Amino acid sequence: MDDIIPPDVREFIIKHIDTVSELEALLILRANPDEYWGQDRLAARVYVSEREIAEMLKRFMTQAFLERKEGQYRYNRNAPADRIINDLARCYASHLIPITNMIHGKPRSMRSFSDAFKLRRDP
Repeated sequence: MDDIIPPDVREFIIKHIDTVSELEALLILRANPDEYWGQDRLAARVYVSEREIAEMLKRFMTQAFLERKEGQYRYNRNAPADRIINDLARCYASHLIPITNMIHGKPRSMRSFSDAFKLRRDP
């Protein structure tokens, strides 16, 4: 797998993608950069609940992968990670199984564990 998935793409997946649904949602938005998507529409497209998609979109917004306008979301072509996301899309198109295996092989509790150490402000 190491020689199939470029190191920067592998690192991006490790840091930012926890589920295949997250990857699919990000790549759908990337493939339609001029189109705004609502939570309900995107949730239906990737077969997840609106609650799950809301969490994904919130995370992707904080990582500057998306833009938001009037409750709708679209891909941010000016995102600092745009080049790597484009590389990920190309890699996923030709190496779907190794990438999905990599995602499924990640420890599920990795994000939960790291999130426990984030400093939070009181609302």
